[in-house]
Amino acid sequence: MALAIVVNAMPDPRERARAIGVWASVFGLSMAAGPVTGGALIAAFGWRSVFWINVPVIVVTLVLVAVFVPESRAARARRLDWPGQLLLTAVICLFVGVLIEGPRIGWASPAALVGYALVMAAAIGFVLVELRRDEPLMDLGLFRRPPFATAVLGATAVFVALNVSLLLNTLYLQHTRGWTPLATGAATLPMALGATLCAPWSGSLVGRLGPRRPLILAGGFMTAGGLCLTDLGQDTSVPLILFAYLLIGVGFGFANAPLTNTAVSGLPPSRAGVAGAITSTARQVGAAVGIAVAGGLVAGAGPADLAAASHPGWLLVAGCGVFLFVVARASQPTVADAR
Repeated sequence: MALAIVVNAMPDPRERARAIGVWASVFGLSMAAGPVTGGALIAAFGWRSVFWINVPVIVVTLVLVAVFVPESRAARARRLDWPGQLLLTAVICLFVGVLIEGPRIGWASPAALVGYALVMAAAIGFVLVELRRDEPLMDLGLFRRPPFATAVLGATAVFVALNVSLLLNTLYLQHTRGWTPLATGAATLPMALGATLCAPWSGSLVGRLGPRRPLILAGGFMTAGGLCLTDLGQDTSVPLILFAYLLIGVGFGFANAPLTNTAVSGLPPSRAGVAGAITSTARQVGAAVGIAVAGGLVAGAGPADLAAASHPGWLLVAGCGVFLFVVARASQPTVADAR
């Protein structure tokens, strides 16, 4: 929602890129505050406090939105697409569920095969429904533009990498190294620092030079950070771990502004808001998939085996970084794409 508001409120591409950079910088600050605050709450009040703290935060957010966020309505109200919403929810839930349960039930088990079939059926049903509706939940025509399609996939990949990194970090440092929740949360500070400092810089670069160079920087840093930990062991040096987290954070900081700007570039305001919302949804899907994949990789691994079990996860982080080079290649729209 936040990105859709930014896209709608900032029609000028340069101002929009800088605003997205500021948004990503604030997200980086939340990366710093969230794990450290969560660790302190768990140490002081138990794990339930991590959920209860959200209640006052949500109340304050709702008040601020009501007071400061300007209303933006289309010239004509759109009807709710209930079939599309239900089918998209089914696709995401079934897909994430298969990823989570796959290691336990077996990837080739009858239950898993049924899960694959249900995911495919829901996905096909969603596409068919959306193509036939006058006011679809998701404008699938946008995916005919290579810059938009690759930017959405890139946003998914970035949040897969981020959430794989955060979950593997938590499990490894607490279970293998025996760190406290607070110390584990503090270990993510280099990642948050890199994201916070580089996000506004990325927005400025996008405004002046376009999205390709920031995306190349994002891909390079994220790939390097993932590769640093592909040989993670029980006694890997802490400075190397923290340096890898810094690289991943820098890559994350450089990625957000060019991805969103690429997704909405060349579109009229009426479609740019939808494009921004789809990109934001892709981020949330990436977050869910990243957590599911990371959890599946280390499911059943004891403290002594967890580091080795996490190696494919760090390769996945590096692979997500490599994919950003593909997004960078497609980020300059052609005249046909902009139509």
